[in-house]
Amino acid sequence: MIRDAVTFEVFRNAITGVADEMAITIMRTAHSQIVASSMDFSAALCDAHGRVLAQANTCPVHLGSVPDAMAAILAGFGEDVRPGDVYLLNDPSLGGMHLPDLFVLAPVFAEAELLGFAVTVVNHADVGGWVAGSMAVQSTSIFAEGVQIPPSRLVDAGTLNETFLRLILRNVREPELVRGDLDAQLAACHAGAAGLLALAARHGVDGLHALSEELLDYSETLLRAALAEAVPGSYECTDHIDDDGLGSGPIPFHVKVTLSGTGIELDFTGSSPQVASALNATASFTRSASYAAVQGALAGDIPANSGFYRPFTFVIPEGSILDGRRPSARGARGLVAYRIIDTVLGALAPVFPERVPAAGDGGPDSVAIGVTGEDGGSAVLWDVLCGAWGARPDRDGVDGISPLGANLANTPVEELERTGHVRVDGYGYLPDTGGAGRFRGGLGTFRDMTILAGEASVQIRSDRRRFLPYGLAGGAAGTPSQNVLDPGGPGERLLESKPHLVLPAGSRHRHVTAGGGGHGDPFTRDPERVRADVLDGKVTAEGAAGDYGVVLTGDGAIDHDATAALRGHAR
Repeated sequence: MIRDAVTFEVFRNAITGVADEMAITIMRTAHSQIVASSMDFSAALCDAHGRVLAQANTCPVHLGSVPDAMAAILAGFGEDVRPGDVYLLNDPSLGGMHLPDLFVLAPVFAEAELLGFAVTVVNHADVGGWVAGSMAVQSTSIFAEGVQIPPSRLVDAGTLNETFLRLILRNVREPELVRGDLDAQLAACHAGAAGLLALAARHGVDGLHALSEELLDYSETLLRAALAEAVPGSYECTDHIDDDGLGSGPIPFHVKVTLSGTGIELDFTGSSPQVASALNATASFTRSASYAAVQGALAGDIPANSGFYRPFTFVIPEGSILDGRRPSARGARGLVAYRIIDTVLGALAPVFPERVPAAGDGGPDSVAIGVTGEDGGSAVLWDVLCGAWGARPDRDGVDGISPLGANLANTPVEELERTGHVRVDGYGYLPDTGGAGRFRGGLGTFRDMTILAGEASVQIRSDRRRFLPYGLAGGAAGTPSQNVLDPGGPGERLLESKPHLVLPAGSRHRHVTAGGGGHGDPFTRDPERVRADVLDGKVTAEGAAGDYGVVLTGDGAIDHDATAALRGHAR
């Protein structure tokens, strides 16, 4: 038993701090831009049974999948786990999510006793396949997406398996980047092991186990209490991904959320069957996105660990886009997580109207640019572009920020330009792109880019073109994403949301993220806030009048009489 609350609280913060130290280690030592700058990685600590004890403040949609990766390692190695081992996997059918996400898991021993595992997940810049970045939406089989790694020993009792590593590196476009990011994962696991051993030394091994059990029970208790605030019943929502990138129609996501008083069931029956393209997810990824949605809405201050997962039950149809069968492609499955989050939050909105925001941009858009040099060497650039949050029940959405499930960062312009393969010509917000409401949705973000390399392979993953981010409580929907080739030129062409292109030098591309949905009746927005948005360039004078019924004079002052008349007429 835990002797006092102070000991528990110190332990709770300490073990989370160890997980955060792992994440900081990756960020400081990673080699690739998508990891070091865009922060597409995660870190966690597990106990000897594979239960998550603590996770870093990193990518939520990774972390709920850690128990499945742990189960795969324990099933494969079980009693043969040894001090000094490090395990590696990425196979979506064997504990992974999609091939670029490499799980590195290191057991931690105190003397001969297994204390737990340090776990890292990194989205590597490239793991092979037919398109640079290994996430082509148009892939129709996992065999086209890159090297598949079942649960394997990368380090055997302290000795690196160089042959295995050389085999992996031979199958990727930028082996030095992959090797550098793997080394960052190993360094993070070392930091996590040191932290866990320090906690065992401080509290004793038995004390560590007891505190860990208490931490899991604590999260479970708090989440059940939060769920008890809701009226028991079933609540449903349907949302969509525009298409699969291969010419399909809309892809539906349906969830029925049943609240029983202290538990929650998510039934995804009615969602799309698996699709021909690479949008298919794993069941673990579906659960992970669901955890992120519920925690974001209800339980931001509750530690996210395996205790948090206990009140959940799931119905996830096998062979659906939420749990594709092998050998379905999985590379672009990130969009599925963001639409799951939107769908789950849409179902929860009438239950928790003071907590759930309108829909945001639909997930970070990505532009993967591959260039092959005259010497045969390859370079892969990742332009990760986060757009906007939807408006919240009590305040505006946030501009230019990662959505709930990702926690990524926009790629710095300098990172994109340093290779000399591209030039960024423009980057910023677009006015009138946030959904109108009493509280305004976040603005869409644009990036204009020119290809400087002789030829470049460009793979774009975006969405929310046809099915816009929804508004809530009378708020307007957000605005659509766009991909435009040669913007403003004689050959200007609006592209699909998920194209693959081969572009010559001089080609210009504009990418625009979707704007977030609004919350509440736009004609109840404080006219002074509308005026401030106009002065900040977030809303035009025409948008102020058309979307909010606020009329401004030539010098930017509010014409109160005209505003009252316009709003009254519109009503």
